Amino acid sequence: MAAGLSAAASPQPVTASKLSPLLLLPTPAASLPLSRQSLFAPSLPRSYLSYCRSRRKARLLTVCFVLDERKQSTPTEILSGESSESDDGTKIEPIVINSRAAERLARKRSERFTYLIAAVMSSFGITSMAVMAVYYRFSWQMEGGEVPLSEMFGTFALSVGAAVGMEFWARWAHKALWHDSLWHMHESHHKPREGPFELNDVFAIINAVPAIALMSYGFFHKGLVPGLCFGAGLGITVFGMAYMFVHDGLVHKRFPVGPIANVPYFRRVAAAHQLHHSDKFDGVPYGLFLGPKELEEVGGLEELEKEISRRMKSYKGS
Repeated sequence: MAAGLSAAASPQPVTASKLSPLLLLPTPAASLPLSRQSLFAPSLPRSYLSYCRSRRKARLLTVCFVLDERKQSTPTEILSGESSESDDGTKIEPIVINSRAAERLARKRSERFTYLIAAVMSSFGITSMAVMAVYYRFSWQMEGGEVPLSEMFGTFALSVGAAVGMEFWARWAHKALWHDSLWHMHESHHKPREGPFELNDVFAIINAVPAIALMSYGFFHKGLVPGLCFGAGLGITVFGMAYMFVHDGLVHKRFPVGPIANVPYFRRVAAAHQLHHSDKFDGVPYGLFLGPKELEEVGGLEELEKEISRRMKSYKGS
């Protein structure tokens, strides 16, 4: 009996496996009395206690920041800070979006779309009016049964002559006026554009005024001189449309031009005009469609070929 009582009353050693999880909280050993250390954690290694201290300090040093969206000035937004894996095991890297670049790209797309609508509407509108004017003018002229051959020949001859002559007029005006006394307006074309339009676009309206006046006079009057005026206005109109598609669309990419970009000579024209904006040959070429010829006269064919190659690589990369 005594032996049984003494055996039942004898203390058993307390091990870490029998302790409650609440007793394994990381409590610094130096802050506990000796009896509490031996009672609660008699078999814990020192490495485990050090690990617990470091984890507790790390938790105490963790600071959380909450940023108001209106006060964020960083240009990037990080949607995912750590890499993860998808269901099929593919590793997903962090996604970083540059908000400023996205806004700039969206604005450029909007500007290109706006200018494209303006270009298409003006092209179809001017083309349809020109075709109708030519048809009704000559049908009206031939109501008496006589075909005015001289008048018809003069109209078409002046149409071609005015279209070609506008290239030389534009070259002279570009150098003598736009880069001289009218530089305050043309300068907007040599700076980064903000918006779909620029101050330099006023010159297109200025050139449209005499074209409309000549075509109107030739449409409402009979005779050789009115026929010549009608042809001159028609030629200026054709040149203006071609200039818009090649200069604004192909060279400066204000709107997509489709198959025009694949025409070899138009590629040379675009590269030549790009050299005009680089000022490598004192502004040459000042013309557009005969720009490669101007560069040949000043010894710029080598630079022209380099620019063509650069634009081709850029076009394929985009």
